[in-house]
Amino acid sequence: MNDQGPDNASPAQMILPQMFTDWFASRGWTIHPHQREMLDRKDAPALLLIAPTGGGKTLAGFLPTLVELADGEHTGLHTLYVSPLKALAADIKRNLRMPVDEMNLPIRIEDRTGDTSYTQKRRQRADPPHILLTTPESLALLTSYEDAPRIFKGVQRIIVDEIHALADSKRGDQLMLALSRLQTIAPDLRRVGLSATVENPQAIARELACHPDPCPILQADPGPAPDIQMLVTDEHPPWTGGGAKYAIPAVLEQVKRHKTTLIFHNTRAQAEIFFHNLWLANDDALPIGIHHGSLDRSQREKVEAAMVAGELKAIVCTGSLDLGIDWGDVDLVIQVGAPKNVKRLVQRIGRANHRYNAPSKALLVPANRFEVVECVAALEAVRAYDLDGEPKGPGPRDVLCQHILITACAGPFDVDALYQEVITVGAFAQLSRANFDACFDFCATGGYALRAYDKWKRLLQRPDGQWQLRDPRAAQRIRMNIGTIQDTETLKVKLKGNFKALGEVEEAFAATLTPGDTFLIGGQIVRYDSLKELTVQVTRDASKTPKIATFMGTKFATSTQLQARILRMFQQESWPQLPDHTADWLQLQRDISKLPEADRVLVESMYFDKRHYTCVYSFAGRNAQQTLGLLLTQRMEELGLHPMGFVATDYATLFWGLDPVTDPTTLFDVTAINDGFETWLAGNAVMKKTFRGAATIAMLIERNLPQARKSGRQATFSSDILYDTLSKYDPDHLMLQITREEALRGLVDFGRISEMMTRTAGRIDHVTLDRVSPLAAPMLLERGKVTVAGKAAERLLEDAAALLMENAGLSQLPQ
Repeated sequence: MNDQGPDNASPAQMILPQMFTDWFASRGWTIHPHQREMLDRKDAPALLLIAPTGGGKTLAGFLPTLVELADGEHTGLHTLYVSPLKALAADIKRNLRMPVDEMNLPIRIEDRTGDTSYTQKRRQRADPPHILLTTPESLALLTSYEDAPRIFKGVQRIIVDEIHALADSKRGDQLMLALSRLQTIAPDLRRVGLSATVENPQAIARELACHPDPCPILQADPGPAPDIQMLVTDEHPPWTGGGAKYAIPAVLEQVKRHKTTLIFHNTRAQAEIFFHNLWLANDDALPIGIHHGSLDRSQREKVEAAMVAGELKAIVCTGSLDLGIDWGDVDLVIQVGAPKNVKRLVQRIGRANHRYNAPSKALLVPANRFEVVECVAALEAVRAYDLDGEPKGPGPRDVLCQHILITACAGPFDVDALYQEVITVGAFAQLSRANFDACFDFCATGGYALRAYDKWKRLLQRPDGQWQLRDPRAAQRIRMNIGTIQDTETLKVKLKGNFKALGEVEEAFAATLTPGDTFLIGGQIVRYDSLKELTVQVTRDASKTPKIATFMGTKFATSTQLQARILRMFQQESWPQLPDHTADWLQLQRDISKLPEADRVLVESMYFDKRHYTCVYSFAGRNAQQTLGLLLTQRMEELGLHPMGFVATDYATLFWGLDPVTDPTTLFDVTAINDGFETWLAGNAVMKKTFRGAATIAMLIERNLPQARKSGRQATFSSDILYDTLSKYDPDHLMLQITREEALRGLVDFGRISEMMTRTAGRIDHVTLDRVSPLAAPMLLERGKVTVAGKAAERLLEDAAALLMENAGLSQLPQ
């Protein structure tokens, strides 16, 4: 066990009560060393425990609480438990009841999430349980009530589970601001963080502590290395695509051999496609379910109950099952598609054999030929326990604005004291008073351009110097809009006639539908009938090939660390760790052109099918490559090269047009790219979309109103008007500053473009070819490049692929 941090003194051992010793013995268990250590350090102001999945870290976090409450003398709230998922809180409640009931401990345990009834929430405020299990949003809401000091005055401990999943998000920033509020109400509050996958323990430990020094870190025995490898299939991965349909026979064979298999996907749409194809091939009628965030809650709960009962052989899922929920007897995890992020892969692997000192078993299924390389790089990173993670930036100011308004809901407050409270939070530790005051002024007046509107004059100063809400009725509206999770413009999907809810699809997708169109949801093919009262009405229809619902989900970009591994792999003389078909592909690329290098940009110029192609390999991630495509297309226009389009992947951007690029250094002029970016960003819809998100979090725009919820179109319309107004009359407005910051590090990933340009420092390898290169060939087959329809679609795609592969010299390689 590794103990790090400012306090390295060996704590005095606490005697475990006999009833607990007997309970462990009755189950054939012995207390793990890290559980013993957590108990001995129960009085530490903050403590981070890193323990493997199945290592009993949740019990380790709760054990001091159970011991302290065993005598029945404590009244009111003692321990808060915060998790990223409502389902995880419910799962913990179920598991925690076991020791409490079996030892007959006088402890009340309740959960409080968005699914908790209004009646139960009111009762919890009046008479809090000993242990309350909740989410960051529900905790923030609790701190907004006038009686928050009474509710939290006796709280002793807060446990933040899966802290790694919150640390890099605005939800985590909001949680830490809420903790600063609680620490003021209950100065002796002790903080505990739990995780199985932390790439930078010191950074998390600093965030968890309420002072600059990191808190102590306890690292449990990591246990045996996971049993993880690539799935062997009879058919080789295709050159392009993301469905992994080729692997379904091999996946079904694995499902038959195991008790319960989780089949993870990176997006909801991919999960739907794979589930549909898996079901069509399921000749043995194996019980298989699907689980993702766009499905109706009742459907998700039905699948979860079947998992716990051991009634399902496999569950096709997304990140909705990523975290530490103990779902039945899962003994295999399959990751379909490159994982994009090593930390996420480790977390998913941990769902299998959820027991201490039992190796997790996982298989990777690359969706296409390039993903074979990425999957091997990810396997090597997992075996080296080389986790990835981006450096955390300063605390987001839109979240701070929301926190100021939440604080005002709870009653009068001193602005100087609030600033001192906020800078105890790690992400806001360097927040200047001027930047804090700018956020405060925005909350009080709306800012210069909006001062004339009473709607945004929300705070006033009392004669005693404290601040309060100008209109107490505003508290209801603020509470209705608490949270940092951005809603997508989704519409409910219901079966016509019985109005059974199936789930949700994006509003933009629904707008493309005409009566008779079919799409997939929840593994079913449904036919669109009509749109009534913001509900998509459908009927079941299994007679057509469906359209695919464009679920929002998260479109992951490959992490910088994983990209670096791939680039290092390219520099090997040979690739014994790769399958022959992929190793031969890379060797052919090396023979015909070059393989990309980490400190250089590779640019290939090619001529094919009466078009000039330029492929730029810069390994900056999908979002950044997309942005680079927009910027370089603009440069090509300026240089008179007549570009016609581009397609971007995680590793490259392929352009096509009427004229060749003969000197790529002119494309990569730093000043021209930066100027072009500024011009493009100023007039782009990305800014308005980013503004809408930041303005919603900062509560300039309200999505939820006492009367009714705004539709996506209404919210977009009002945010667009505000954006245009501020841009014209107050271009330095706080919300526009925040919007720019968010756009740069979010949707467009310009920071990764800047990093790439710094890393390569103008070093460009330009290769002119008389054919399409092996690495570029699959990009011409990317979805959207070849448009086909009808029954001949697959044949046309096969013919297009064959022509490209032959041109690239790939037709001789194993297909």
